[in-house]
Amino acid sequence: MKKAIYSLIIIAVATATCVAGDTTDARVDATLKTIEKVAAGGPFQPTWDSLAKYKVPDWYQDAKFGIFIHWGVYSVPAFGNEWYPREMYNVNKSRNGIYQHHLDTYGLPSKFGYKDFIPMFKAEKFDAAAWADLFEKAGARYVIPVAEHHDGFPMYDCSYTQWNAARMGPKRDIIGELAAAVRRKGMVFGLSSHRVENWWFYGEGRKIESDVTDERYRGLYGPARDRKESEDQKTPPDQRFLNDWLLRCCELVDKYQPQVVWFDWWIAQPTVHPYLKTFSAYYYNRGAEWGKGVAINYKKHGGESYPDTAGVLDIERGQLAAKRDLFWQTDTSVSKTSWGYVTNHEYKTVDSIVDDLVDIVSKNGCLLLNIGPKPDGTIPDPEQQMLLAIGQWLKVNGEAIYGTRPWRVFGEGPTQVAEGAFGEKNRKEFTAQDIRFTTKGKTLYAIALGWPGNHKVRIRSLAEGQSQVKQVRLLGHSGKLDWRQTAEALEVSLPAEAPCEYAVTLEIQCGTGE
Repeated sequence: MKKAIYSLIIIAVATATCVAGDTTDARVDATLKTIEKVAAGGPFQPTWDSLAKYKVPDWYQDAKFGIFIHWGVYSVPAFGNEWYPREMYNVNKSRNGIYQHHLDTYGLPSKFGYKDFIPMFKAEKFDAAAWADLFEKAGARYVIPVAEHHDGFPMYDCSYTQWNAARMGPKRDIIGELAAAVRRKGMVFGLSSHRVENWWFYGEGRKIESDVTDERYRGLYGPARDRKESEDQKTPPDQRFLNDWLLRCCELVDKYQPQVVWFDWWIAQPTVHPYLKTFSAYYYNRGAEWGKGVAINYKKHGGESYPDTAGVLDIERGQLAAKRDLFWQTDTSVSKTSWGYVTNHEYKTVDSIVDDLVDIVSKNGCLLLNIGPKPDGTIPDPEQQMLLAIGQWLKVNGEAIYGTRPWRVFGEGPTQVAEGAFGEKNRKEFTAQDIRFTTKGKTLYAIALGWPGNHKVRIRSLAEGQSQVKQVRLLGHSGKLDWRQTAEALEVSLPAEAPCEYAVTLEIQCGTGE
C-alpha cells in the first residue's frame, strides 16, 4: 500500500465537513473515492471470496482474555441498561421501567431529552493510565472500548459530527487516550462500532412528542426509523447514512490503528453488505500496510454478515457446546443485566467468569469481558475487585490459558453448555467433576472447574490405553502428587489446600505424540 494513499485520506478526513453523510460535499466524495482505492489496492479485494482468505493473527489466538468497555452518556442516568437512550422514549414497551423512571426523575422527553444528559457526562476523574494498569493486573491481553454506541455519541474526535466526546461532555478524545495507555502497557488495542444501529435506535421518539423530532438534533438522534419496518426492508439504511457509516469506520481505523474492530449484529442487513465488504478490504489492507495482525468481529444472530473465514465469530452472552475448528470469541459482561453502568447491578461471581474463560478457551475461543465505568470516569469498586481476582487466578494458571490450543477433546464432565447467543442465562454452574483441556507444545493441561471435596481428580479421557502419562503437576503447588492410571481414568490425589481460588490446573506430560 502506498504511503501517499494514507496521506490522502488523512488530509481528506481532516478537511471533511461535519455534515454526516453529505455525499454532495466534494471533500467527502474525495474521501470515499480514496477509501475505495485503498480497498481495491492491497492484498484483499472488496469481495467475499477475497475476504474469506483472511487468516486470524497469532496474537489474537494466543491472547485468550480481553476487556470490553461500555462507557458513554448512558452512564449518567445509570438506570436499567445501556439502552436507556431508546427506552426513555418508548411509551409502550419500556425496558426495566425506563420510560416511567425518566418521567419521574427528569420529566417529559420533550422537555428533557437524551441530549440533555451530555453536559452531565464530564468524565472528570477519567485516567486512561490507571485503567490500563488495572487491565494489565487483570491479565488482559487486549482491550476493546466502545468507540460509538447505538446512541450516536462517538467517544472519540469524530470529523463527521459535532456530537462527540472531544467537543461535548468530557471534551476529550477518550479513545485516543485509551489507545495510547493500553499500548504503553503492552496490550493490544481494539475498538467497537455500533454506529449502524443508530439508524433506528431513537425510532420510538418519533412516535411521541419529543426532542427526537427536532431537526437541530438530527446529528445525534439520526434518522430514527422504525426498527421493524427497517428490518422488513421497508425503510432500510440509505446511501447517505451508509456512506457516513463507512466514513466513520475508516476514520477510526486511520486515527487509532485498532487491531480488532468489533461490530454488533445489525451489519447483517442486506443494504449494509456492499459497504461492509469495502470497509473490510480497506481495514485488512491497512493492517497489511502496518505490518500488524488485525481482525473483525461479527455475529450470526440477527442474520448472516461475514463468511465464516472472513473474520472472527463473536457470540454475545453465550458459548459453544463443543470445540470449533475456527477461532471464535464470547463477549459478555460482569453484570447479568447491563453492559453500561447502573446503580443496581446484579453481578456474576468471579468463579463463574473463570469457569467460562476456561470452557471457552478449551473450545478454541477467547473471552471478551465487559465492564461499565461511572460517568465521572471511575470504574466501580466491585468491578475492579472482580478484575483483580481474575488476574490473581491467571498468575497461577495463566500458562494453561495464554498461547494454548485445543486438545483432541475439549473436556469431560456432567455440565452441558446451552449453545448460542444469550445462552448463558440457561447454563448450570460447573462442578469439580467438569474438566477442560488445553495444550501447549507437548504439555497437556487438565483444568478442574472446582476443588473436589474428596481431594481427588478423575480424568476419564486419560485412562490407560488412551494416553501414556509420564508426569503430573498441580500449578501453584510445589509438592509432588500421587497419581495412577487405571483402565477407567487417571486418578490424581490433591494436597490438603488448593493453590488458588476457583478452578485448578494439572500440568500433564504424556508420551510422545499424545
